[in-house]
Amino acid sequence: MLRRPGPRPTGEGWAGGRLLPVLALLLSLLTACQPAGPVIGNPSQAGVGDAAQPSPHRGRTPGHVFVINLENKGYDKIWGDGSPAPYLSQTLRKQGVLLENYYGIAHNSLPNYLAQISGQPPNPSTKKDCHTYTEFMARSTDNLGRMDGDGCVYPADVPTVAGQLSAAGKTWKGYMEDMQHPCQHPSLGSDDTHVKATVGNMYATKHNPFVYFRSITSTPACSQNVVPFTDLARDLASVDTTPNLAYITPNLCHDGHDRPCVDGTPGGLPTSDQWLSAEVPAILASPAYRQDGMLVITFDESDGGATGPEEGTPGSVPGGTGGGKIGTLVLTPFSTAGATSVQPYNHYSLLASIEDYFSLPRLGGARDRGVTAFGDDVYQGS
Repeated sequence: MLRRPGPRPTGEGWAGGRLLPVLALLLSLLTACQPAGPVIGNPSQAGVGDAAQPSPHRGRTPGHVFVINLENKGYDKIWGDGSPAPYLSQTLRKQGVLLENYYGIAHNSLPNYLAQISGQPPNPSTKKDCHTYTEFMARSTDNLGRMDGDGCVYPADVPTVAGQLSAAGKTWKGYMEDMQHPCQHPSLGSDDTHVKATVGNMYATKHNPFVYFRSITSTPACSQNVVPFTDLARDLASVDTTPNLAYITPNLCHDGHDRPCVDGTPGGLPTSDQWLSAEVPAILASPAYRQDGMLVITFDESDGGATGPEEGTPGSVPGGTGGGKIGTLVLTPFSTAGATSVQPYNHYSLLASIEDYFSLPRLGGARDRGVTAFGDDVYQGS
């Protein structure tokens, strides 16, 4: 127990004999009280992350964002005790910030991918993963740019974050594992022959959101920027060759979708984890990531079960939580390693965050006034 000091003596005897030990004791007590792995994004604990580990890079925002989407797993299975993905749930978890209340917006896969790059809401065809590559027919558009209608391929005047980045002089690429050639997609009106994996080709069109927008597929940008995953290793070699947005989709086995896989691999989360352990270190070691990078590892939707809070209720997020609770891990040199954010997020929040980082107008569902982009709970360079 500390005693209250009497009147302050003067002279060298005080500085050398009593003050320094008291200061040292106070410093040790303060250090011992610092939290490990803080919970942030909670109003009752505002500023905890900043106090625990001040960032030396204040005033900066990410210049290179990497997004990896995995498939169809709920929060408890991914992040809970006994997770079959120890590299993701333990090794990487200790290096990043876990967004505990992050949700998919719908079932099945496709609406979640489309939300991440355009902010467009689900429609009857996208909820069924668009097994036929039909044209989207709009009935109306609301004041946020969200289109009410049905179909798969959006007309050329529907914007995406890819187009926004290009217009702003920034770069983007979609890296699609097992895609046979750049910008691979069905012909308009035809059946999609890449719904299920086949031996030697586990590419899924429904996990490549860029090819559902005529603003991309009708331009040379598609062949230049929607490329096979094998291009990523070359592009990571320098800051100049790494796109500002790198959107990465593993194949139907490596993303955990199939179990077992057509090639005999077990599949599921264990196979996803092995793939991450082989591929993520190259991203984290790349010059662009080390300079100003952010890696987001998320899932499109949960594997069923309960959804999150109903929209408009406490803990909900605009755009909905219909895809279930998945959690998302964010890694960046500018975060508090091992932290947890309890702020509610969904895939519209991811789009809003990317657009905010690059000073772009928000699109569609990301424009909703209640959508929260990643803040100091995630990225402490701003």
